[in-house]
This record gives sequence, C-alpha cells and structure tokens, in this order.
Amino acid sequence: MNNYQLTDFLPTTKKECELRGWKQLDIILFSGDAYIDHPSFGVAVIGRCLEAAGYQVAIVPQPDWHGDYRDFKKLGKPRLFFGISPGNMDSMVNKYTANRRLRSEDAYSPDGRHDCRPEYPTIVYT
Repeated sequence: MNNYQLTDFLPTTKKECELRGWKQLDIILFSGDAYIDHPSFGVAVIGRCLEAAGYQVAIVPQPDWHGDYRDFKKLGKPRLFFGISPGNMDSMVNKYTANRRLRSEDAYSPDGRHDCRPEYPTIVYT
C-alpha cells in the first residue's frame, strides 16, 4: 500500500508550499483543469519538468474568475513568471456538444461541474 504525503504532489495552496519550506515560488501555473498529477495532463507535466530542473513550482487549478480574484493572488508573486494552461480539452468542446447543446458535465472538473472553467480560459486568466 502506498502512503502518499502532501509533499509528493506539486503544491496548490500556501500551506502546501510552507510544508516544503518555500517562502517564494519561482513559477505559478494556472490551469483550466482540476489538478491531476498524471502525464496526460499538460500542466502537471510542465510543472514536474520545471520542478526536476530545480524550480519551485505551484499550480492553481481552476481559479475562480467571478469575484475578487482571490485565487490569482493566493500564492503571491512568483520570482520568475506565471504560466497559463487552458486545460486538456478546448473549453468550447468541453462545454458544448457537436450539436451546440450544453454538455451536462465537465469531464475535467470535480464532480463534473460545468461552472469551474470559463469559455476561453487563457484569455480570461490573463
């Protein structure tokens, strides 16, 4: 049986950064998908490659863009840069069927919720 620790995954919160002893991140990545540490998720691969190169990296999965933008500020200012990934699937394909009807669920969001990502997340997040 595997016993995973929070520090086995890339951090997504300030507390998880503190558990690693990090005071300031080098890079903060925003993702239109929920954070899943798997090679089929581009932002996880990018984050792991940057981490392997020695950078302190965190991911903000599906930041809330509706209100006070707290998710965009929660990890502070990175030393190097912010990166943005809209997610694995195009946001419009993820939201609408081929018949232009709303999909009932979002395949890459918790509980299949379809309100976790905006249309055109790269533009909205920037």
